[in-house]
Amino acid sequence: MIKLIRGLSGEVQPPVKASGIGIARAVFWSFFGVRKMHSLEADARSITPLQVICAGLAGAVVFVLVLVTIARLVAG
Repeated sequence: MIKLIRGLSGEVQPPVKASGIGIARAVFWSFFGVRKMHSLEADARSITPLQVICAGLAGAVVFVLVLVTIARLVAG
């Protein structure tokens, strides 16, 4: 409730752009479902949905390629 009241005070903070490493870190931890509320709120202010989608797709491709490589090494 206090956060809602503070949010209504009219204070507008300028958005801070996230770095590539920050986006990758947010997506990596989101894959595991482990996020702290503070980190989630900071990411919501600094990362755009397009960045999340692109980083998520890139992370999924890398994950699949790693799995395929491991399977080939074990089978071969």
